[in-house]
Amino acid sequence: MADRIVFWVGLFIVFALISYMKLIVFGATGMVGRQLVQQALFNGHTVRAFGRNVYTTDFPDDPNLQRIQGALFDATEVLNAIRGCDAVLTAIGGGTDSNDKTRTLGMKNIIAQMKKAGVSRIIGIGGMGVLNADDKSLLIEQEDYPQEYLAVGLRTPQGREMLKESGLEWTFVCPPHILDAGPTGSFITAEDYVPLPNKYQVNAGDLALFMLNELNKKNSLNIVLASPIKHS
Repeated sequence: MADRIVFWVGLFIVFALISYMKLIVFGATGMVGRQLVQQALFNGHTVRAFGRNVYTTDFPDDPNLQRIQGALFDATEVLNAIRGCDAVLTAIGGGTDSNDKTRTLGMKNIIAQMKKAGVSRIIGIGGMGVLNADDKSLLIEQEDYPQEYLAVGLRTPQGREMLKESGLEWTFVCPPHILDAGPTGSFITAEDYVPLPNKYQVNAGDLALFMLNELNKKNSLNIVLASPIKHS
């Protein structure tokens, strides 16, 4: 019980140092998206939750929450949703087969509409495959890379390159297997490489906590970050 109190006090202090922002969350109804919405509201931010099923998702009853039902590929709907926001958080889901282009086409549209709306800060989620295995190759290029993640992983470099070429202030977060669980505050991170030691899993709540904490960090702009890795 004492550890839990210490964690939530620490979480409050972390976000007390961050100015309140108007945020939009794409993929708001998924595991990570729901955590992003919940934690951002808890810490005083104004949140726009964008998705197809936002009105049937059990979000907190909060006057700072605006639900926006829309299509990710619709330029006008995405532009109107982004306009007036301080930052964009993407937790876009999609299929696991190689034909699914939700993540790449969705990111392409979000970037285009951010430019039109004059919003520059974005934090996106990719996959671990884009992290470096060594100085010359990526994890996804290794023979032992898990086949069940291969199709999705092949799309991750595309999203990263879109951000690199966008001219926006971006952070690309690369998580391992995501667990449907809340924040613990117990995790480690790294830049470009997998953090060590590594259990190859992370709570959705810790991933959301990490993403929100990166919003105002200038040293995390325009880089690829390995996401929180469960540490205990």
